[in-house]
Amino acid sequence: MCRSIKTLRPPATPEATDEDIRAAALQYVRKVSGFRAPAAHNREVFDQAVDAVAAATQDLLDGLQIRGSTPRQHTHS
Repeated sequence: MCRSIKTLRPPATPEATDEDIRAAALQYVRKVSGFRAPAAHNREVFDQAVDAVAAATQDLLDGLQIRGSTPRQHTHS
């Protein structure tokens, strides 16, 4: 579906940054909504969706167990 979203889990990406996670979330919300940049009246809900997807992505990456490593500990900013 979202071909421009790269894999963020190790070993494909040794350390996904907050920017990497936000970019993936933005691509996902753009694809699902059909808007590259939403109109002003949709901006708030669009931004909330990006935040929610980014948070869910961080939770997923934090919880994944990769063979030969320990789960990552990340503090949300």
